Amino acid sequence: MTQPLKILIVGGYGVFGGRIVELLEGNARLTLLVAGRSRDKAAAFCRTRSAKAKLVPLALDRDGDLGARLAAERPDIVVDASGPFQAYGETRYRLIEACIAQGINYLDLADGSEFVAGVGGFDAAARSAGVFVLSGVSSFPVLTAAVVRRLSIGMKRVDTISGGIAPSPYAGVGENVIRAIADYAGQCIELRRDGGTAVAFPLTEQRRYTIAPPGRVPVSSTLFSLVDVPDLKALPELWPEVKSVWMGAGPVPEILHRAFIGLAWLVRLRLLRSLLPLSRIIHFVSNRLPWGEHRGGMFIEVEGEGEDREPLRRSWHLLAEGNDGPLIPSMAVQGIVRRVLDGRPPAPGARAAVHDLELDDYEKLFAGRPLFTGIREDTAEAGQCLYAALLGSAWNELPAAIRDMHDLSGTKEVAGRASVARGKNPLARLAGWIMGFPAASADVPVAVRFDVAGEEEIWTRTFGKQRFASRQFAGRGRSRHLLVERFGPLSFAMALVVEEGGVLRLVLRRWSLFGLPLPLWLAPRSNAYEASADGRFRFHVEISHPLTGSIVKYRGWLVPAAEATALTPAEILPTG
Repeated sequence: MTQPLKILIVGGYGVFGGRIVELLEGNARLTLLVAGRSRDKAAAFCRTRSAKAKLVPLALDRDGDLGARLAAERPDIVVDASGPFQAYGETRYRLIEACIAQGINYLDLADGSEFVAGVGGFDAAARSAGVFVLSGVSSFPVLTAAVVRRLSIGMKRVDTISGGIAPSPYAGVGENVIRAIADYAGQCIELRRDGGTAVAFPLTEQRRYTIAPPGRVPVSSTLFSLVDVPDLKALPELWPEVKSVWMGAGPVPEILHRAFIGLAWLVRLRLLRSLLPLSRIIHFVSNRLPWGEHRGGMFIEVEGEGEDREPLRRSWHLLAEGNDGPLIPSMAVQGIVRRVLDGRPPAPGARAAVHDLELDDYEKLFAGRPLFTGIREDTAEAGQCLYAALLGSAWNELPAAIRDMHDLSGTKEVAGRASVARGKNPLARLAGWIMGFPAASADVPVAVRFDVAGEEEIWTRTFGKQRFASRQFAGRGRSRHLLVERFGPLSFAMALVVEEGGVLRLVLRRWSLFGLPLPLWLAPRSNAYEASADGRFRFHVEISHPLTGSIVKYRGWLVPAAEATALTPAEILPTG
């Protein structure tokens, strides 16, 4: 399809509509009608954009004569990005009816399960008119359905599906989103649970989960609360054998999330009729008290049975850094528009858009943005060595020298050479003595013995005649998907990050003393990584603290002990 495409975006200068404009405005083949109640606001929004597409501000009242307005503008596609769809009342489908009557294709970003399920009632009329009417064109349920299809490949049966989205605290939540959540928080809904239909109450059920794409720094352990999204009805229709479906949202900071949970319980206990009257206050507080890391993500986890009748559990993880995360819910619209431009429009009919995009489509949209995804074979990882299990698929991105070093099943001894520098601050010397760090030396023989004891690895390092040891194991709870290294009473939970060139970096995420969590700002600073050069395993460790300056820095190389015989000065320090 090479002809231009005209798209009318209802709520085009709002939060989601504005993001749709941002995603589509780079295509000169598009004319975007940015519509809302105020033409002045639409015009002001259009003036802020540097678009290749043609932007046209437009006044549109969804309570007015929609048929006449659509007949006058004749768009190819109408995108309803306004909402909240749960609050449209008796005439909730007026825009859909007007589009079908005018022979215009329709998309919406509805997130209410009842609204999306009801769109199927217009299927015959949409087919007769030769148009597609797709509802729920957003992360829930389009992306989730696409992910479950990918995860369930090779599964004989899907038993449970769970997922959640964790927005950045700086994402900027629209008032309509808050109104939608406030409308159903604590109210009675139905979902699939334990093989049957069950009653549940959104925001009064919680799960904790760590979003961790292989080889990336995980999102901090997040508390997710049950939300009423189209997936609760759409996914059981796609996988009729599924026993349980659960979807949640994990807004941060957690203290505000917990306050929202408390309010939802007041509704569940019928002490409040609804949180809708409080939506403006909730919106105000949510957008003015953000703190935490500017990153978010999403996860989908599937459990079922493999072809060999063995239980399988797989999970898909998405990490969104910075400002691009809020674009993800609007990317389904971008993906469908791309398909239309490529001459592959959705089939006519009215339905939830769960079959109209695949994960491949999303991965093309993610490319070039700080959006990172990965799949963890959770069942398979349980039988792997420690580092392989934590890294998942990123394990195979490491050079052979690093993989061989960490491929442990019993006892392994390696040796090499290293240089050691120690801080001169008295506090730095005291800290180094407590930890047992080696003395300063420009060239010292080093040996490391690895012992696997159950689920732990014991690392005994010997620099010259000085020895110190630590234990490493997979983190649990809030440290899930992190490597925990314990030195006496101190434990450090680190992310294993695979960088360009196969460098394995260890990034400190949490630490504790005698099991008591300590604030990260008070933690030692570390610059630790492993690399491969000339086929050898190279290590580099720097530890410092703002109060002491440098504490210790050591770097060097290691090979199997049997090979560590012929040493030359040129081999003492790793390159770089």
